Amino acid sequence: MEPIEVTAHFDQQGTITPLDFTWKGSKYTMESTGRRWLDDDGQHLLVMVMSGQVYELIYKKDDWRWYLKQVGPSRMIT
Repeated sequence: MEPIEVTAHFDQQGTITPLDFTWKGSKYTMESTGRRWLDDDGQHLLVMVMSGQVYELIYKKDDWRWYLKQVGPSRMIT
């Protein structure tokens, strides 16, 4: 997992909606948010950015940080 900077919206019910994230100096804007789940690592969110690439983001509540866990297999960005 790699720490990243994320701009997100937290609604009144506590639902997190990522708006964009910065990874390796590039900013990625969300097109949509998909599946979400919670495990020992934190809250996982699958997101699609404007290019159509899928990323898995993790929000760790205990340290208030965001992480990039993996990049979707279709088009790897390096």
